[in-house]
Amino acid sequence: MSDPTAGSMVTTPTVEQPSAADTTAPPNKSGKRRADKPRGLLGDAWYDLRHKPMFWISMAFIALFVVMAAFPSLFSSVDPTQGDLARSRVEPGGNAWFGYDVQGRDVFARVIYGTRASIVVALLSTLGTILFGGAMGIVAGYRGGWVDALLSRIADIFFGLPFLLGAIVILTTFNQPGSNNSKFKIMMLVIVSLVILTWPVSMRIMRSSVLATKQADYIMAARALGAGAGRIVFRHLLPNCLAPLLVYSTILIGAFIGAEATLSFLGVGLQSPVVSWGIMINEAQDWIRVSPYLLYFPAAFLVLAVLSFVMLGEAVREALDPKLR
Repeated sequence: MSDPTAGSMVTTPTVEQPSAADTTAPPNKSGKRRADKPRGLLGDAWYDLRHKPMFWISMAFIALFVVMAAFPSLFSSVDPTQGDLARSRVEPGGNAWFGYDVQGRDVFARVIYGTRASIVVALLSTLGTILFGGAMGIVAGYRGGWVDALLSRIADIFFGLPFLLGAIVILTTFNQPGSNNSKFKIMMLVIVSLVILTWPVSMRIMRSSVLATKQADYIMAARALGAGAGRIVFRHLLPNCLAPLLVYSTILIGAFIGAEATLSFLGVGLQSPVVSWGIMINEAQDWIRVSPYLLYFPAAFLVLAVLSFVMLGEAVREALDPKLR
């Protein structure tokens, strides 16, 4: 006996439900939705940085200082070295927003043109420190053994040198009064002294990153497949060990701006006719009571530049550190 309900059964077509990736991903140009591609470390860091007001504020000031250093004539057409004793210590006004210094030079023009020396010294010193210290750190961490021990002991020797005292000794030795060194040579001496005294920090940062990464599975797999040391270092180790060094380099630029100003203030760094914030602060120290604006304006620009790079470094550190997200 047949089932009376067999003929009345209707087969309904099944509708395929869209996946979560199809419903959440934005449509492309053809109108179809696509799944978002996974982001890497730098992609995640950039995503976090875009939502940080501190990052954009610091980048705005840094961009301003870079433009001032590259194109100072956009902000002032006055010669910063041209003085007139008849305008000596004239206070700020309509003709000179920041007033005139003791030799009758426009303080505003000198502050603008002083940005170039500070930024150039800081950038080149940071580049030299990161390249040299980072290379030593990669060699020490990857090779290990006696190479690591030797480079670490050499770095310890430089760690024992007081930064300010060491810079003064180097600069006074190779830039003695009356030596008539060119402006370029004096600037290079300042850069070399900063690199010599600070490279061990970047060396240790890179060495620690390499030691933590070289035992990873993908490194062991690349070595098992016959990859050479150069390929492992440049294709695998270096991209995965740069994050801590990038954070340090960003903060180091601000530190070097302050270091250059300190050495110039002490009279062993950049010297006239070079225009820098440290030189302006040095020239203003004898007139703080009667003309404090000679100190306020270059000091304010110096503090703002250092603070901008430190804020940027802090924002980058938080973005690259998964524990702080």
